[in-house]
Amino acid sequence: MSSKLFVGNLEFSTTREQLDALFSEAGTIVDLFLPSDRATGKPRGFAFVEFASETEAAAAIQRFDGYELNGRTLRVNQAEARAPRPPRHDGGSGSYSGFTPDRAPFGGGGGGKSKGSRRNLRAKKRSL
Repeated sequence: MSSKLFVGNLEFSTTREQLDALFSEAGTIVDLFLPSDRATGKPRGFAFVEFASETEAAAAIQRFDGYELNGRTLRVNQAEARAPRPPRHDGGSGSYSGFTPDRAPFGGGGGGKSKGSRRNLRAKKRSL
């Protein structure tokens, strides 16, 4: 059994300090992670709490699963290992280059003849 817990159904105004004060009643907290949305910076409504021992984590589950905090009923259980993500089709660089191996860049692979770049068209016109 792991000592890391998932705490769900949090009110979005819940702070790290509130969670720290509440869960420290069950034992020694090693780590507390309250993720926030990347775009807005607002809390996402869940947290991860890691305890020093598995017995403290089990006590926290027993004590706080179903506990009401800020008008919401908490869901507290063992944190599950994150499932591995499938590999990205673009190599995982995080940027969009417009090229994928199964089609031409920038949507030119819809069948038929590719139009090419403007530079190539201008060069062809000049050579005529």
